[in-house]
Amino acid sequence: MKGKFLLAIDQGTSSSRTVIYDHDARMVSSAQQEFPQIYPQPGWVEHDPEAIWDSVTSVTRDALKKAGAAARDISAIGITNQRETTLLWDRDTGECVYNAIVWQDRRTAEYCQGLRNQGNEDAVSRKTGLRLDPYFSGTKIAWILDNVPGVRERAEAGKLAFGTVDCFLLWRLTGGRVHATDATNASRTLLFNIHTQEWDDDLLAMFSIPRAVLPAVRDCAADFGMAVDDCLGGEVPVCGMAGDQQAALIGQAGFEPGMTKSTYGTGCFVVANTGNEALHSENQLLTTIAMRMDGQVTYGLEGSVFVAGSAMQWLRDELRIIDAAPESEEIARRRGVVDDVYVVPAFAGLGAPYWDPDARGAVLGLTRGSGRDDIVTATLQSVAFQTCDLIDAMSEDGIKPSVIRVDGGMVANDWFLQFLADVLDIAVERPDNVESTVLGAAYLAGYQAGIVQSPAAIGDLWQRDALFEPQMEAAQRERLLSGWSDAVRRVRSDN
Repeated sequence: MKGKFLLAIDQGTSSSRTVIYDHDARMVSSAQQEFPQIYPQPGWVEHDPEAIWDSVTSVTRDALKKAGAAARDISAIGITNQRETTLLWDRDTGECVYNAIVWQDRRTAEYCQGLRNQGNEDAVSRKTGLRLDPYFSGTKIAWILDNVPGVRERAEAGKLAFGTVDCFLLWRLTGGRVHATDATNASRTLLFNIHTQEWDDDLLAMFSIPRAVLPAVRDCAADFGMAVDDCLGGEVPVCGMAGDQQAALIGQAGFEPGMTKSTYGTGCFVVANTGNEALHSENQLLTTIAMRMDGQVTYGLEGSVFVAGSAMQWLRDELRIIDAAPESEEIARRRGVVDDVYVVPAFAGLGAPYWDPDARGAVLGLTRGSGRDDIVTATLQSVAFQTCDLIDAMSEDGIKPSVIRVDGGMVANDWFLQFLADVLDIAVERPDNVESTVLGAAYLAGYQAGIVQSPAAIGDLWQRDALFEPQMEAAQRERLLSGWSDAVRRVRSDN
């Protein structure tokens, strides 16, 4: 086996990170770098594609340097990414025709409503498991084609390529030789039929998107070609790829039906493994591809909250009432549970189970005595309340987990996890390695490279760091959740 390390790239919404692991999945080195967010107007969110690429190459070089490693030491590369974020680039030059339109962007809300008014929602949901919502890639592609001069003509002539961030990075890493994505990322575009596992001609026609721009779709663990970029210093095979939430499920060893994880990054995403059944939700959740390995599809039921960790960034960067996210734990311990102030962080609308792109955030219940500690603690609590909305919807759909595995930056906060267990009335497990997303990408690369022998071997590597069990009295839980429901009702656009 060539090399002694696995290299995993995690390209997220606010930062890029590269982690190098040994073959026993122990971290050897890591590097991370934030990059700018672009807000051209209210509801719009963009990234500079070159800033994404520069951050990825920078952290990859740094991680290799810290590990004292060269390309010859790397057995395989895995990639995981912010999903749905949409790019179109020139096949000859590799230059993007417009900024990346981020998954949080809401500019196509009116377009989506028009398609719903034409009666397209059921057909889209039946084929893709998704909803007609600005969240997904399809309407973002259509917007670029229709609003950037000359782009539609170039796309129809086969001169442009579409990709989510994983696909864009693969194109750049392989020097433009490989235009491919994996089934999990494809399943988030509104263009991929999750039952036939193919791009769907009817959906392409609905969104007026030429098939010529689309990438090939492969398993999550597959041969994605050879990375040749200078940042690596040599050739390294790319062997794994998955959207961030699916990669987190893999990193959490969520291979059995019913296993459920909740990731707290920029947003919060709960994914439950439903096995070989594409379970249709009656409660506004999404049916998605959890993973596709060895040609076998595993489906998942997913709930998406658009604002979680980014609410902590809001406290830090806009309100400036904390200097760093970890401060929130000390503040919440000092303040205790807040039952009279509610923060609804609907900065980009409300995701599941409401799907209200026009909702906007609010702080409710303020009195003259309300202060910094109330707002910080109530913001933390809002993330738990939103998770509870998702778990309640899953329960109505027949998925009732007895334990939830959590990961992501926010789960370092013990106070938050105890409050989460209390309002969910479900035990919460934190793994020894909370960076499940990037770890999942490494596992996929290792599986394809023959280093990880089976999914069961990944399960054997998973270890629990802490268990948080419900302690709150039922009456208090019900009172808090009732107040949250009222707060959400007040910010809904149909109120």
